[in-house]
Amino acid sequence: MLSLFKSKPKLQELIPSGYVDIHSHVLPGIDDGAQKNNDTAFLLEAMYNLGFDTVVTTPHTMKNVWDNTTETITNAFNQAALELPDWKEKLHLRFASEYFLDENLIQLAQNTNLLPLKDKTILIELSYLNPPIPLYEYLFELQLKGYQLVLAHPERYNYFHNHKKEFEKLKKAGCKLQLNLLATVGYYGKHAAETSDYLLKNDLYDFVGSDIHHKKHIAAFQNKVIIKYSKSLEEIMTKNAFFK
Repeated sequence: MLSLFKSKPKLQELIPSGYVDIHSHVLPGIDDGAQKNNDTAFLLEAMYNLGFDTVVTTPHTMKNVWDNTTETITNAFNQAALELPDWKEKLHLRFASEYFLDENLIQLAQNTNLLPLKDKTILIELSYLNPPIPLYEYLFELQLKGYQLVLAHPERYNYFHNHKKEFEKLKKAGCKLQLNLLATVGYYGKHAAETSDYLLKNDLYDFVGSDIHHKKHIAAFQNKVIIKYSKSLEEIMTKNAFFK
């Protein structure tokens, strides 16, 4: 007797041809991702084997935690490209940054050019504890400087889980929303998965990212998706071609 229920696919099976990843931490020794060149090499090979075509890697920039600058990130990228030249070409490897949204970022945007995913599109993240009180003022200030904003992993901010209308407010304020792919396999817990499903159902996501840091993240791509709206997920993945 045929099963009435179709088996859920593994996350890797949903990666589209020509996939462009816009969120990862693979440069060695400058944040909580890869620590050494062999870590970087392992992650890049694994991403290639997962079917990634282009990788825009995004080290953290967070004052007093990861005090990266355009210079430190550029230097780390150039050193990795020098020591791992094959992977730079195979994965069309580029770099940007994941910027922590606070007063420091606003000052940074006033004094220097931020590292974009493309053109003037930048990746930002919020605190996991609570959003900044002047959240929407910060977003406005960055847009005044000409930046287009992509908010990383909104499904992971617990304080929004019971205030889902906030996601629509963020969109209206000019934020694009980026899903962390591993949320769809339950890697960050039940509530993050449920929130990602809500955002997929309501067509609120614009892009996706792997947010790969280490081997456990790579392994999780072999897990089956647990969300209901996997077809919407596949459609959102193709939108990353914007960053080609």
